[in-house]
Amino acid sequence: MKSTQDAMTFGHTRAKRQKLSDVIVEDVKRWIVAERKQPGDRLPNEKELIELFGYSKSTVREALKALEVRGLVSIRTGPGGGAYLQQVSVDHASEPLRNFLHFHHLDGHHIYQLRKVLEPELAVSVVGKLTPEQFERLEANVRLCTLEPTNEDELRTQREAELAFHTMLAEACPNPVLSFMCRFLNDLLRDLVVYKKALDHHHFGEANVDYHTQLLAAYRREDADEVRRLMAEHMVDAEAHMHEMEAHIGAKHLLLPGGGQR
Repeated sequence: MKSTQDAMTFGHTRAKRQKLSDVIVEDVKRWIVAERKQPGDRLPNEKELIELFGYSKSTVREALKALEVRGLVSIRTGPGGGAYLQQVSVDHASEPLRNFLHFHHLDGHHIYQLRKVLEPELAVSVVGKLTPEQFERLEANVRLCTLEPTNEDELRTQREAELAFHTMLAEACPNPVLSFMCRFLNDLLRDLVVYKKALDHHHFGEANVDYHTQLLAAYRREDADEVRRLMAEHMVDAEAHMHEMEAHIGAKHLLLPGGGQR
């Protein structure tokens, strides 16, 4: 208990105007880092937290609720219940940032300015690291995108799959920051391209399939230079198609405040 107390009490002297429950939240987050805690580890129980911080039961409960809302803990009831640490999902981390950016009238240039830098780095980072199962999923993804869509639902599925190809690469990336950033940009593109009806652009789909097929072949050969070259070229080509889409439907209609909600 002493190490827990040492790790979870130094925030008291820092933020006198901060809500008391927020002080607990910040100290718990420091404790997670300092003690190298993992998903599934249990927080001190409610009584211990009250004794540790010297705050009321309602304040401690408010802090635990805030941690739950932020996706850091899950609250279990019954025997063996309590607050348990859990891995924050990419969707949970990404959605508030996307909601923030919805009010900044994004267009393709904003996203591709970063994507052209990050995607080639991510692509190279997974050379030699893809498992047979991941290759199988990537190849199935490309096969899906080669089919001729017969309705808007199938076309939507293909557009989502084209982005999912890049998400699968991100899942294999050994750098969690790079992986998150690329997956976040994919989510923004999904909001732009899929949820705002920028769907019916067959040349875009054909180009995506061609680049994804070539990338898979380069991954099979573990040719890092070719993977980098192809992904960099793919991003430039995808940006050009994005500009073409925006010219057709109007950039101002792509992502309006409050858009992209599910």
